[in-house]
Amino acid sequence: MRPSTDLPPLGHVSSITGSYANVQLTPPAPSERPDGFRVTVGKFLALQTGKSAVVAVITEADGDKGRGDGKLTVRVDLLGEIKYPDKGPSFFQRGITEYPVVGDRVDALGSDAMRIVYDTGGAHTISIGRLQQDSTIPAHIKVDEMLRKHFAFFGGTGAGKSSGVVVILREILASKPNQRIFLIDPHNEYGRSFRDCAVVLNPKNLTLPFWLFNFEETVDVFFRGRPGLEEEVEVLSQVIPLAKGLFASSRGGEGQTLRKIDPSGTSFTVDTPVPYRLSDLISLIDERMGKLENRSTTAKYSRLISRIESARKDPRYAFMFDNANVGGDTMVDVLGQLFRLPPNGKPMTVMQLAGFPAEVVDSVVSVLGRMAFDFGLWSDGAVELLFVCEEAHRYAPGDKSIGFGPTRKAISRIAKEGRKYGVFLGLVTQRPAELDATIISQCSTLFAMRMANDRDQAVIRAAVSDAAASLLSFVPSLGTREAFAFGEGVALPTRLRFSQLGADLIPKSESVSSAEMMDGSRGIDAAFIERVVERWRGATMGNKRKAGDSMQDNKPGNPNALEAERALLQDAALSLRREPGSKLLRK
Repeated sequence: MRPSTDLPPLGHVSSITGSYANVQLTPPAPSERPDGFRVTVGKFLALQTGKSAVVAVITEADGDKGRGDGKLTVRVDLLGEIKYPDKGPSFFQRGITEYPVVGDRVDALGSDAMRIVYDTGGAHTISIGRLQQDSTIPAHIKVDEMLRKHFAFFGGTGAGKSSGVVVILREILASKPNQRIFLIDPHNEYGRSFRDCAVVLNPKNLTLPFWLFNFEETVDVFFRGRPGLEEEVEVLSQVIPLAKGLFASSRGGEGQTLRKIDPSGTSFTVDTPVPYRLSDLISLIDERMGKLENRSTTAKYSRLISRIESARKDPRYAFMFDNANVGGDTMVDVLGQLFRLPPNGKPMTVMQLAGFPAEVVDSVVSVLGRMAFDFGLWSDGAVELLFVCEEAHRYAPGDKSIGFGPTRKAISRIAKEGRKYGVFLGLVTQRPAELDATIISQCSTLFAMRMANDRDQAVIRAAVSDAAASLLSFVPSLGTREAFAFGEGVALPTRLRFSQLGADLIPKSESVSSAEMMDGSRGIDAAFIERVVERWRGATMGNKRKAGDSMQDNKPGNPNALEAERALLQDAALSLRREPGSKLLRK
């Protein structure tokens, strides 16, 4: 039923179109109205039609322009309507079925009506904050709609984007205990926010065997992020399937030789995710090189062998090559570690990328995204997985001439097909204008925080419905932790403020701040810097000398001093970290 009110109307409809209306108001002073309503942009109004109230938001306010009648004209965008059925409770629906006419009464949208608008009914929801319009009303998100149709999170530096992401992900885990979440963390800032419910992976504890990389990713690794030389790539494409056949024929044994096995009959391709040994790969290349009569043509083979050996011996690549074939086929164990199968009380994975070499980061993200999708595909969606990609514009850029194609392809595949197999996508970026527009278009729920860049705002404007586009004019003036939510996850475009996180949950980079490094109490001097340089150089030395070993004082009888120095220098190394993949490796 239509609610009754003793308050005078704010005004009346003066003109109407399909998507907006003009309303002529005669607003009294706030002190003269019991509800204290102030007519300004962003406020909600109710345009009464008899059996419904059209919900609208003020987007423009105009003075009397010399009329001298003290009246105010406002433009309002039409968002939906509250229906007043003859029987049963009132309810809100998107779209307009009964438009108001000129002269219809206009009221402020009160708290009771707001609760009707934001009532999500029987939908499975999570509460992520409070409405900016009325802080007594929780901001609910329909979690299944948001997840299964993907979501994107946009916000500039300092707007509270990372904290908002933490709020959403923690609420998802609380609401859906069986939901797996895999978070790409380029700046190593989310580990502390999920330490109670997530396993944190980084180059120190990650095992991602090289044979899980497909051919494009393998070429990217061996050629250190540069395009592969055609003649060397061709050789590699021929010997990798043979090396896989050798391993399969020997059943992982080490006693077999090339002469005893003919792998040519195997059906492996360069992309089949089965184990092989680098020693077999090198032997096959060397064998081909030895059969050449013209020694001048052997250069491509020797160069390729050098590339493979260089990658295998580089300690920064230890997560790929160290013990890669120990235990034979470890794909089951790797999948279990990456995607928390079983969860063992921690259904989330935080993949910290800041310690990886720059030239391999794109390949690693490509492998992870591809494996997430393929596991969903071949398991028929048995386990729902949310793949969240922070700094998404770096891995799926809109400009096809930059970035790594397989990484963009992996993320795009999740965006386009993942929902059919229980693999969902969450994109987080501060530069939506640099993100692939096709991937954005697959996200049905958008969160927009403060952004000043016109190109970024234009991208979001193109992604939301026309009825909500005018609300984006508020984006540059949003406060910290404030956001607009658009799309399937909310009843209507919603301005909200995210819940405040506890101090121990706020995302923060694990590096030491510049101010802390300048603190003289740390005793930074030339000797200290020399030890840092030694560790820096140690990160690229051979396996006989692991990075960080040179930092130890090796003085017997003083273990406490050694531990103190190790901790101090680790802090220093962390503070020198630049972007993900810095040449300085965290060890």
